[in-house]
Amino acid sequence: MMNGYDEKSRYGDEPEPGSFARAFDAFPNMRHPPAKSKPQYVTRTSGGGKWTVAITIITILLLWSELGRWWQGAEDHTFSVEKGVGHSMQINLDIVLKMKCKDLHVNVQDAAGDRILAASRLKEDPTAWSQWVDGKGVHKLGKDSNGRAVTGAGWHDEGFGEEHVHDIVAMGRKKARWGKTPRLWGNKPDSCRIYGSLDLNKVQGDFHITARGHGYAEYGEHLDHNSFNFSHVISELSFGPYYPSLVNPLDRTINLAEAHFHKFQYFMSVVPTVYSVDGSVSRTIFTNQYAVTEQSKEVGERMVPGLFFKYDIEPILLTIEERRDSFLTFIVKIVNILSGVLVAGHWGFTLTDWVREVVGRQRRKQPEGFIGTKTGFDE
Repeated sequence: MMNGYDEKSRYGDEPEPGSFARAFDAFPNMRHPPAKSKPQYVTRTSGGGKWTVAITIITILLLWSELGRWWQGAEDHTFSVEKGVGHSMQINLDIVLKMKCKDLHVNVQDAAGDRILAASRLKEDPTAWSQWVDGKGVHKLGKDSNGRAVTGAGWHDEGFGEEHVHDIVAMGRKKARWGKTPRLWGNKPDSCRIYGSLDLNKVQGDFHITARGHGYAEYGEHLDHNSFNFSHVISELSFGPYYPSLVNPLDRTINLAEAHFHKFQYFMSVVPTVYSVDGSVSRTIFTNQYAVTEQSKEVGERMVPGLFFKYDIEPILLTIEERRDSFLTFIVKIVNILSGVLVAGHWGFTLTDWVREVVGRQRRKQPEGFIGTKTGFDE
C-alpha cells in the first residue's frame, strides 16, 4: 500500500457483487476506455449479460433453421409439354377380390381398339378374404359431401406427404419385387389375388374386372348372380416402372360392395413425372402420378357389375427437381448470419445503454429537497 492506495483492491481479480447476468456480459460498459484496456477498467453490467444471452439464443435458432433448410434443399416444380413420344406404358396392379379366380375376367380395352387379355399376363392366387381386410395399413375409402369416395387425390398419401425428392429417389432405387401371397393355413379360399405388371398402349383406356359370362359373350359361360361380390382391397395401382415403396392414391384401400350387382368406377388422370436431385442422371427416376375420383353404385341385372379403372394420359410432363446450395455457399450464409446478429445486438445494447444513461441523467437533475419540505426551501 502506497499513500493509502490499495494495489490489490485496485487491480485484483475479485469480481464485484451484482447480478448473475453480469457473468455473460459481452458488451462491457467502458466509461473511459484507453487504447488497450485491462480487465480492471471494464465494468460488466446485467443489461449486457441479458443481451448476450438473447443474442446467443437467436443465433442458435437461426443457425439451426439455416442448417435444416440447406439439408432439405429447395424444390422446383416445372410443367412442360411432354416431348418424348412413347407408345407403351406399364401398369402395376395388386388387387384382392372377394370372388374365386375362376369366376373372374380381367381385360383391357383402350382407345386404339385393342383388347388385351390381362388374365393371361397377370398372376392369380387363391386366398382368404380375412387375411387382407385385417391387414395393417388397409383403410376404407371415405365419402365427401357429394357421396363420392375420398381417395386422397394426389401423390404420396398415407404418411408420405412430407417426403422430399431425395427420399423419393432413394425409395425408387430399391429393388422391385412383388410380395408373396399369404398361406391359407386351413382357411378356405374364398377370394382371388390378381397382381403383376402389364405393358399397355400409351393412350386412354379402360382396365376392368368383371364376372365370368358378363360383359363379354361367351358360349356356355354364365355365373350364378348370388356368387357376385366385388368387394376389393387395392394394395398397388400405379403407372410406369414399379416402385413398391412409393405410395399412390389408391394404394392400401378397401371398398365394399353393398349388393351382388355393384359397379365401381375409378377415373384417373395420369401425369408423367420426373424426380431429380441436383440434375444428376444417376439420381433421377421417371414415373407417373395420378389424381383419381371414384363412383360406386348398385346397378340392375341388365348392367355389367365389376371394377372399371378408366385412365387418361395427360400430354404434360411434371419435373420436380431438388437443388441444394454448395457447402461454400452454406458457410458464407452462416458467416452472414453471425455477423448480422452481432451487429444488431451491438446496436441494440448501445441504444438501450444510451436510453438508460439519458433517463438517469434526467433523474439526477431533479432537486432532492429536505425533510419536511417539498422543494427543499420553506415557503
